[in-house]
Amino acid sequence: MTLSFTNIIAKIASVDLFKRNNSTGNIETGIFIGRPFHIDYEKAYILVADSWKLKAKGIPQGSFLLAYYENENDVYEVLLLRVVKPAKLPTDNDVISSMIEYYKDNLKTSGKESQLDSYTKYEFSFSGLECRILGTFYKDDKEGTRFGADVENFYSAHNYRVIKPNPDVLELIVNFREEGITGKPTDIKIGKVRYSSSLRFQAQEDDVPVFVSPKDFLGKRTALFGMTRTGKSNTVKKVIQATVSMSDKAASTLNSKLNGSAVANLEPLTEDGLPKYPVGQIIFDINGEYANANMQDEGTAIFEIYKDRTIRYSTLNKDGFKVMKVNFYRDVESGFELIRSHLGLETADYVKSFLSIDLEEPKDKTDFSATTRYERKKAAYLCCLYKAGFTVPDNYKVKFQGQKELNQLVKEDGSIDPSKGISLEEASNWFTTIWENYNHELFTNYKKSKGREWADEDLKALLIFLTRKTQPGSKATINGYIKLRDIAILHTETVGKPFEAEIIEELRKGQIIIVDLSQGDPEIQRLYSERICRQIFADAMNRFIQNIPNNFIQFYFEEAHNLFPKKDDKDLSQVYNRIAKEGAKLNLGLIYATQEVSSISSNILKNTQNWFIAHLNNEDETKEIKKYYDFGDFTESLVRFSADSDKGFVRMKTYSNAFVVPTQIDRFSKI
Repeated sequence: MTLSFTNIIAKIASVDLFKRNNSTGNIETGIFIGRPFHIDYEKAYILVADSWKLKAKGIPQGSFLLAYYENENDVYEVLLLRVVKPAKLPTDNDVISSMIEYYKDNLKTSGKESQLDSYTKYEFSFSGLECRILGTFYKDDKEGTRFGADVENFYSAHNYRVIKPNPDVLELIVNFREEGITGKPTDIKIGKVRYSSSLRFQAQEDDVPVFVSPKDFLGKRTALFGMTRTGKSNTVKKVIQATVSMSDKAASTLNSKLNGSAVANLEPLTEDGLPKYPVGQIIFDINGEYANANMQDEGTAIFEIYKDRTIRYSTLNKDGFKVMKVNFYRDVESGFELIRSHLGLETADYVKSFLSIDLEEPKDKTDFSATTRYERKKAAYLCCLYKAGFTVPDNYKVKFQGQKELNQLVKEDGSIDPSKGISLEEASNWFTTIWENYNHELFTNYKKSKGREWADEDLKALLIFLTRKTQPGSKATINGYIKLRDIAILHTETVGKPFEAEIIEELRKGQIIIVDLSQGDPEIQRLYSERICRQIFADAMNRFIQNIPNNFIQFYFEEAHNLFPKKDDKDLSQVYNRIAKEGAKLNLGLIYATQEVSSISSNILKNTQNWFIAHLNNEDETKEIKKYYDFGDFTESLVRFSADSDKGFVRMKTYSNAFVVPTQIDRFSKI
């Protein structure tokens, strides 16, 4: 059934948390369940009776309660409580002793099932509840009902009356935000309140919808944790669907070209909370479930629903996909960036020297010395690619200054001249000969006359890599260019715009990009993910520096533990850490899903605002999640899981909500 947002607003706004019965003076916002016997700034301990529990249809762990102050004067404040666990009553020891004696002596001489007298039954029916105080609802003369995430003041415990809120009041509680109630046209229904795996009592009550605000996700960091098949992907799809809905309402399009014109107002949202520009979304699909139809989707794969706005990329040639490969000979810098990522963990000195070379073309074309050095470096680098097996385009030649004496050193007749263009095979022989004879007097005399060596440090690093010889005239003792063979599969002979540049253009238009990494090995997955993320981050930073607006771009990472830095990784320069720490100012959002909280870098976790926690199967993970917000109240229940009924059952904390809400996420479906 389609929800009418006008009706939702009217319904929630009409709820009065402080409504009393005119004749009795009792609060009419729920069912009475007990009285506090101790209260402080953090916790409240409640006395409850079995009959009150039954009347309230149970009090599940994690459920919300309200504690009202009752006296002759009107005190317009109410404490919001969450049930944590049973609490021991001061009289429990006596009750337990009496109960044990009853069990021992119960001879059933009267023929009744129970021989307890009414008074003893009454005494045995009481128990205690430990509740966490989540905050205070109070009345403000100017702005109506407000919420504070603490306790400003509390009174003697005997003055409070605790109720279990009715559905209308519960809807107000779980959808209350700092700026007021939810239910705006921009808000999205994501699920309903659910307290427990067992639904015997809760199934008898009305569903209480839970909404999320788009402002919570755009440009923010969102985590989804849970074991396989607990509904993480379903939740991600709900977020994607909501983002498409918001993007369609964007006020205007975004000029993706950097024209240097200053923009007075870079605020990305309108006053109504809608994005000013279409929202781009990019999904790094390690399992292929977003880019390809599969049985579990039942026709709801993202690319199927949003065919007109989805562009799919793959590392392989497949129908309906664009291929993500780089022409290493044409796009030198992009190819070298992939090589840097591929060899980034190598520790050998010669590899580090190779990766540190500068292949950026000189901007000053009149600097002939710099241009000459660049052309030699570029040619030597391309020779490394050739030797490693990168397919060479037809009739491909390289040009660089070689000097007559050096050409004769390679061939006595001087028949080879690099300045006129030579093949990569000829160039490889040329550079190999030069390094073999680098102790020749030609080079020693050059150093004496010029005050510097003929080959700078970058070119030396390339010659070592090409010849696999660390010293001129020595034997080949290192792998050198052989280390590049594994990455040759990323090379293509086609000529066109680099795929990452195409991706950025489409994201600026508000398109959905799905990067299918399901058929690549982990190393390839990491290379492409990092490369694309770095380019998007750099583009956003460039626009930010030039005072040009960035539309929101949302990153989605499935199986994030395969890509993100590990928990103890201290390298804050990695692109995922930078998106987590700096992405907010660049309008870059991060949504990541994984099975293990402990597998993710603490720097990313500490910057995460939205949390969706499903089933976690061990204490190591629950200990980790306990560090954040009030998830400590749910660590025991997160370990319990029913595969048949608990899919999509999460504990949700969003940026604008002050506390965790246990939620059953709606099943993703076509609109």
